[in-house]
Amino acid sequence: MSTKKTVADYIIDIPDFPEPGIIFRDITGVLNDAEGLRLAVDEMQSRLEGVEFDKIIGLESRGFLLGMPIAYNLGKPFVPVRKVGKLPRTTIRKAYDLEYGTAEIEVHADDIRPGEKVVIIDDLIATGGTIRAAADIVESLGAEVACMVCLLELKGLNGRAVLEKYDVKTVIQYEGK
Repeated sequence: MSTKKTVADYIIDIPDFPEPGIIFRDITGVLNDAEGLRLAVDEMQSRLEGVEFDKIIGLESRGFLLGMPIAYNLGKPFVPVRKVGKLPRTTIRKAYDLEYGTAEIEVHADDIRPGEKVVIIDDLIATGGTIRAAADIVESLGAEVACMVCLLELKGLNGRAVLEKYDVKTVIQYEGK
């Protein structure tokens, strides 16, 4: 008798990466299995039932991999949020803190319009800095964040604390870091 798999069954735990004591949650096991990928997209998409929105934005790069099929399935436009220097037109950018330093993301300024409702898709909520930076960009352009959907959440890093004003949904939550 076979047991039906869940998305969590496809996550590969890598102990002591990138440093001792950390368990890296590798989603490539999800991506490189057709059923795992289908489950992940379907589970993330199901988190949007009842949410009214105009477009999906995905964060580079795994947010692209998961957000694009959801946008396609729902007949919604997809907007990439990129690392700085990758987009050719006028952009809006936002810096955010990393564990060791800072980074910046950007979006084409005319891809998000005032009054639009936007869903933000990414693979992971850790400290919440990247997805919060994306939300700040959306709001600076006069749009509204309708929902944030991520495949994984590392609850031990308290990312929800910087996202408390948003509707945040995840598929899998891990207690640690």
